[in-house]
Amino acid sequence: MTKNLFFVGIILAASGVLSPPMALAAGLAYGLTVVHPWHLDAKRLSKFLLQASVVCLGFGMNLSQVVRVGRSGFLYTAIGISFAMALGMLLARFLHVEKIQGFLISAGTAICGGSAIAALGPVTNASEEAMAVSMGTVFVLNSIALFIFPAIGSMMHLSQTQFGLWAALAIHDTSSVVGAAAKYGAVALTIGTTVKLARALWIVPVSLGVAMVRRSGARVHLPWFILWFCLAAVANSYIPWFHAEYATLAKLGRLGLAVTLFLIGAGISRQTIREVGARPMIQGVLLWVVVGTVSLLAIAKGWIHL
Repeated sequence: MTKNLFFVGIILAASGVLSPPMALAAGLAYGLTVVHPWHLDAKRLSKFLLQASVVCLGFGMNLSQVVRVGRSGFLYTAIGISFAMALGMLLARFLHVEKIQGFLISAGTAICGGSAIAALGPVTNASEEAMAVSMGTVFVLNSIALFIFPAIGSMMHLSQTQFGLWAALAIHDTSSVVGAAAKYGAVALTIGTTVKLARALWIVPVSLGVAMVRRSGARVHLPWFILWFCLAAVANSYIPWFHAEYATLAKLGRLGLAVTLFLIGAGISRQTIREVGARPMIQGVLLWVVVGTVSLLAIAKGWIHL
C-alpha cells in the first residue's frame, strides 16, 4: 500500500495535476504518516531531478536577462551570505549548538540549503549525526517557506521582480525558490532561479576556503548544472529554430520540479523532526526569520533592486 501511494504521488506530480506547493504538501503528508520504502533511492533521485529540472527551465529564459540579473544578484548574494554566516555562528555560540552543526546550519541558510551542507560536510569532517541534524533543520524550514512566502509577497504587494529577488535571497533550497517563484509568476520565476543559482555558486569558494583553513583533502564538488542552465538560456536566445522543443523542455522542467518537491517532502519523517532537537532548530528558525525579514524590508524599501 505504501509503495502504491508513493507511485501515485509521483504520477500526479509528473502529470501536472499537483502544483509544486501541492506536490510538496502531498510528499510531507506521505513522509509523516507512513514509512518510506525507498528513502535513500528517492533522496538520490531528487538531487539529480532537481538539477535536470533547473537546466530544462533554462530553455525558457533569455540569456541577456539571465546575465543582467545574475550580475546584480551575485553582489546581493555575497552581502547576504556574509551577513547570514556571521549571524548564524553567533546564534550557534549563544545557543550552545555544537560547532560544526551550527556552521552547517548557517551555511545551509546562507548559501543553498542541503546542497551547501552536502558540499561542506566532508571538508569539515562532519559526523553523520551533524549532517542529519543540519539537513533536517534546513529541509523542514525550506518546506515551510514554499507555502508562506507567496502569501507574504501578495500581502506586501510585491512585484514579481521583487518577489523573485526576495525568494532567491531568503529561501534555503533551489527547489523551494523555484517552486515559490513559479507560483508567483513567470517573471518571478526567471528572477528567482537566476539569482538563486548565483547564490549557489558561492558553494565553491566557501568550500575551498574551509578546506584550506582545515587543511582538508576532501574533494570539492562543483555545481556544473549551473553551466548547463546558462547554455540552455544561450540556446533559447540565439538558436531560434527549436522554440517548440525549448517550450516542451521548459514545461518538463516545471513538471520535474513538482516531482522533486514530492520526493523531498516524502523524505521528511517524524524521526527527522525528532532528531533535529530544540537548539539547532531554534538557531535555524531565528537565523531564517532575521535573513527573511531584513531582505524583505531592504527590497520593499528599494535599498536592493534589479
